[in-house]
Amino acid sequence: MRKSWRSANLARMVSPEINFGAAALEPGRPRLSKLTLPVRLALLVTGTMLPLIVFAVGIAIYNYKQDRNDATRRVLENVRSMRLVLDSEVQRMTGGLQVLALTNSLRDDDFENFRRIALGFVDQYGKGGLVLVSDRSGRLLFSSATENTASLQPRGHIEIIEKVFATRSPQYSDLFTGAINQRQILTVEVPIFRDGEVVYDLCFSPPISIFQELVEKQRPDPQWTVSLLDAKGTVFARVPNLSETFGKRASPSLYAELFRSDEASIPTVSLDGVALASAYTRSHLTRWTVATGVAESSLIAPLWRNIAITSLIGGILLLTGLTFAVRMATTIARGEMLHDLLIDELNHRVKNTLALMQAIAVQTFRSASRDERIKFEGRLGALAEAHNLLSQEKWAGSELRDVIARALQPFLLNNPERIRMAGPAVPLSPRLAVVLSMIVHEIATNAAKYGALSNETGRVTLEWEVVTDTSKPRLRLIWTENGGPAVTAPVQRGFGSRLIERSARDQLGGEATVDFLPRGVVCTVTCALDEAR
Repeated sequence: MRKSWRSANLARMVSPEINFGAAALEPGRPRLSKLTLPVRLALLVTGTMLPLIVFAVGIAIYNYKQDRNDATRRVLENVRSMRLVLDSEVQRMTGGLQVLALTNSLRDDDFENFRRIALGFVDQYGKGGLVLVSDRSGRLLFSSATENTASLQPRGHIEIIEKVFATRSPQYSDLFTGAINQRQILTVEVPIFRDGEVVYDLCFSPPISIFQELVEKQRPDPQWTVSLLDAKGTVFARVPNLSETFGKRASPSLYAELFRSDEASIPTVSLDGVALASAYTRSHLTRWTVATGVAESSLIAPLWRNIAITSLIGGILLLTGLTFAVRMATTIARGEMLHDLLIDELNHRVKNTLALMQAIAVQTFRSASRDERIKFEGRLGALAEAHNLLSQEKWAGSELRDVIARALQPFLLNNPERIRMAGPAVPLSPRLAVVLSMIVHEIATNAAKYGALSNETGRVTLEWEVVTDTSKPRLRLIWTENGGPAVTAPVQRGFGSRLIERSARDQLGGEATVDFLPRGVVCTVTCALDEAR
């Protein structure tokens, strides 16, 4: 009778596998097509390599965006630097003119003596400079170009003269055609005072070449386009291609943005038809604009190069991996017979294990009493503990601070200063390391949900000490919260609290207490220390 009961149970334990196979063959149920081993290995290699290739391409795109941002920042810094240099040069001219305006010669209308001083000023800037003195109507009283001012026509661009008299301050013109030399010029104009009133306008037309030289010196790279534009957006100095762009208005893409703000970084298309990553800034002194751009092609070329290299290397690695996969599949196919034998042996071992478990059941449940069932559960538990012990023998001891730091790592990402740890070095056995890690993680999780880590102001102090007043050293760990939300004791203990208390009591042989104080939760865990292995 016992033998037949045992056989029947064994049949029931093994039969699910047989029934499963029968069910798979029933008509009307979908069947998964079985892929061959070479195909599966090829898919494995492809599935492994393609994400890496995509990741590498993503890194290349990310680096391109970073390089582009860096280039845009450099362009903006460059235009700011050039604006400072331009303002400095113009201020030097303005200061020199203001000194000329204070000379005794001009005060006494002694233009003969003033000529010598004016020519000395013009010589500082090279050939092409011109100093003029005119009255409010534009009638010329002095010209550094000739002594015969009577034959000269009145000054053009009378608006800036009127502005000098009206504002009583230096003014800076846009690009216009000079009445004397019939060339495109810029002027710096300052008032000449006598008895506190503006009596004359002192004008200096510097050589345009000094602004071109400034641009060429400040240009950081041959691939950059740099332009100086007057207050109306007209080019008066530029690299490259000054001769084709001098006197022209800024490109439409730049001109459309030029008067919206005094400074910006924008994509533009130059007068040469080149796409640029540009920036401009306007001088508050002269209202002239410095615009600089780097060719988009120079920024995107490294991206395409990196993508091409990545794709080439990835393709070679993929082909190599597929080749090895096919060869491996061939080798594995030769060992399928041995594989089948091993599977059969494994099945035999499983059946023996089931038979052993069945024999234990027969022995335990013979009288079918409750005590016997408890014994059976204890035996199975002992078997499980033996398996766990085999796994734990591979573990090594850990230091308490490292265990706590690893458990709290997710809670320290945003603000590492919120949790302060203090205590001596304490080596832990594998058992203590696992249980304490679970307890600390649970306490921190509760704090993140309801306590000091749930807001922006809360702080936690985690302290520990080794108590040696007993025969076996004990560890005392204290978690103290401050600055969190108002603390109220829960009406019903949750799973986390029960887990902490039971783990401390049952697994550590110690205790855990949780105090809900007005200033914050205080959790104390004590346990005996094992010898770390």
